[in-house]
Amino acid sequence: MSGIEIARGYWADVVRPLLDRELPGMPRAAGRLGTGSDVLGLDDDTSRDHDWGLRLTLLVPAERVGEVDALLAASLPPSYQGWPTAFAVTWDPVVRHRVEVSAAADFVRSRTGVDAGDLSAAGWLALTGQSVLEVTAGPVFEDTSGEITALRERLAWYPHDVWLHVLAAEWARLGQELPFVGRTGQLGDERGSRLIAARLATGMVRLGFLLERRWPPYPKWAGTSFARLPVAPSVTGHLDDALAAATWQERDAALRGACDALHERQRAVGLPVLDGAACEPFFDRPFTGLRDVAGVLRSAVADPEVRALGHRGGVEQWVDDVGTLTDADLRRRLAQVRAGRPGPVAAGDQG
Repeated sequence: MSGIEIARGYWADVVRPLLDRELPGMPRAAGRLGTGSDVLGLDDDTSRDHDWGLRLTLLVPAERVGEVDALLAASLPPSYQGWPTAFAVTWDPVVRHRVEVSAAADFVRSRTGVDAGDLSAAGWLALTGQSVLEVTAGPVFEDTSGEITALRERLAWYPHDVWLHVLAAEWARLGQELPFVGRTGQLGDERGSRLIAARLATGMVRLGFLLERRWPPYPKWAGTSFARLPVAPSVTGHLDDALAAATWQERDAALRGACDALHERQRAVGLPVLDGAACEPFFDRPFTGLRDVAGVLRSAVADPEVRALGHRGGVEQWVDDVGTLTDADLRRRLAQVRAGRPGPVAAGDQG
């Protein structure tokens, strides 16, 4: 059984009947949300060696969180279908039940660092794909109040102009380094050329998620999830060729093919594009350059708040430190500074 199947049975057979008996009528929502490969539906036998088991997210009114948590601690059986209901995890060595009890808004804020009900442009840029997936990807088994369902719908995707903004930022990132694949190779630095090609391939995978309006997971699952996107068949072969190429010329040509395929997908989904291909020669040199795809996207942004953000995109487009990207509060502060609002941030100011 998958982690989601086990969680669904645990809720239906154990946790829900307990709540129905002891706390009838209390508003609640339950699902398998948060961290874990099973939330993405990607767990396998290897996943079971840590942080895997009887895990649920239970969302209740804020004033009842402590009461519900204590009830579960006192009343859950020792095991369900052979799995212990209490166990340690890597972030908490205490053996205890792993039903995460929270208020819906507090749970979302703990994952994303923002108030999803009132997001500014800077707030959207503080999000990472993985942080949103920890709210939106897993199944909700029951939601009697509708609160978490509404918050998940709110976080389904960027507002249109913010979407254009982050797309433009990703194209701009690609354009900055695309010619360097050939330049380093021309100098005999094949290792440097391969390293830059890998960085560019990573950006093109992220661009594929953006074009398909899908939040990208963290790197362990990015390739697996990318392969399921509609854009993947037209791009994957080029990326594979670029990463396996023996010469910089082959590498350069493969990345050019990937860029042009992504540009065509942008056209197909109805977004602003250039006439013709995305790529062009880099001045008089025998390398590939990128035309101003970013500029045509930026010119379509109407929201003055988004236009004022400048050219950098979301926090995971300009920071790749894992410690930063997994710190929701730090991401929010960085995004606010980037938006021109530095200084201390009050606890309730979600940007």
